[in-house]
Amino acid sequence: MADPKGFLKTTERELPARRPVPVRIMDWKEVYEPGDTAVLRRQAGRCMDCGVPFCHQGCPLGNLIPEWNDLTWRGEGRAAIERLHATNNFPEFTGRLCPAPCESSCVLGINQPAVTIKQIEVSTIDEAFANGWVEPEPPERLTGKTVAVVGSGPAGLAAAQQLTRAGHTVAVFERDDRIGGLLRYGIPDFKMEKRHLETRLRQMQGEGTRFRAGVEIGRDISWSDLRARYDAVVVATGATLPRDLAIPGRDLAGVHFAMEYLVESNKAVAGDQVPHQIHAEGKHVVVIGGGDTGADCIGTAHRHGALSVTNLAIGKQPPHERPEHQPWPMAPTVFEVQSAHEEGGERAYLASTVEFLANDAGEVRALRVAETEYIDGRRVPKSGTEREIPADLVLIAMGFTGPERTALEEQLGAVFTGRGTVERADDYQTTAPGVFVAGDAGRGQSLIVWAIAEGRAAAAAVDEYLMGQTMLPSPVRPTDIAIGLLPA
Repeated sequence: MADPKGFLKTTERELPARRPVPVRIMDWKEVYEPGDTAVLRRQAGRCMDCGVPFCHQGCPLGNLIPEWNDLTWRGEGRAAIERLHATNNFPEFTGRLCPAPCESSCVLGINQPAVTIKQIEVSTIDEAFANGWVEPEPPERLTGKTVAVVGSGPAGLAAAQQLTRAGHTVAVFERDDRIGGLLRYGIPDFKMEKRHLETRLRQMQGEGTRFRAGVEIGRDISWSDLRARYDAVVVATGATLPRDLAIPGRDLAGVHFAMEYLVESNKAVAGDQVPHQIHAEGKHVVVIGGGDTGADCIGTAHRHGALSVTNLAIGKQPPHERPEHQPWPMAPTVFEVQSAHEEGGERAYLASTVEFLANDAGEVRALRVAETEYIDGRRVPKSGTEREIPADLVLIAMGFTGPERTALEEQLGAVFTGRGTVERADDYQTTAPGVFVAGDAGRGQSLIVWAIAEGRAAAAAVDEYLMGQTMLPSPVRPTDIAIGLLPA
């Protein structure tokens, strides 16, 4: 364990300060100030000798949290990153982007603020990169087997790295012009600067993983041809179909899906020329949807110089404290103030959008919204409560419904579930032999830790399919969530 009296001496959580709002909205750099090493070690020392560390249960990766907390407290950073990498291929991603269900299940959280697990994690990997401790780990021998991974988000990259290290020849196909998927074009730089992604990709290339950007499977190469060329295929395309809002005025100019806006912004930040970029400068912006994607749009709009930003959520505002029906060690739904929310704007709950209103040029000028009421368990607009909100730019951030399916069905014969995800067995294999699916394409929109965990588990299944056995770890199964072994 770490400091045996740590949680008795230090009872409060200490996190790095966020850069001042007037400063950070002027650039795209990450919002946090550099952390203090003494504070980090003090927080790591709060990790108590639990007996049963429930943080393991809270993380689908099975991260060895008490072990690397102890090593951090002792100042043994190189050993800490080895324990962290034993279960997590990309702690630089999860340490910045994961909502940290491990902290919700921290035993210390029963009667004190939880250990700052996420901050310790990201500081450990940042120190490792800074000191050159993260090096390529190429396989000792090649198996002669080939694997195609389609999609270069966290699930695809995790599967590719595991399979490459197992000795297979792996090619990652990405339809965008750069590798990274959602990590590249869906996440703004103020949450994760792309230099972290580039550093990890260089390591993977050094190990032998091959990257093929600008190639769309299903169009440039058919799924059936891809399966014929490779010994196995991993589908890690994500859940990219956005949930729409089919109300009057949806086709007006100025109403866009959130990902259209975020992708163009990320490309512009990367230095690309983006003709007719969707931009928020000088506009009244309304973001529909209260999740992480909506928050990303809010932060982006602030940096664009929006005149105003309003965030609408159809449901009730979550409580500030853990509700009784979500006791420890469950991951509770609580009111969250992300960095983007600190930067300004208005958040409205129980707000139902009824109609997009047009100006004479056919552009959106306002939203008609009403209060939400619950009737027979359904959320509907409450009659007589309508009002208008000015809007020059509307961003729909209501989540995603599943992967794109036409090419998979027609070219591969893939079967889809009633939830719109690719059907798979407990070994991640689809109805097409030798074709496996990992991440959001198989489980629906979820957390980055689930994507990495499924990528690792699918890699183990592919390795066993190709070689008859595997030594790769398999942290989760598709049925684990259904039988209640892990949180959603």
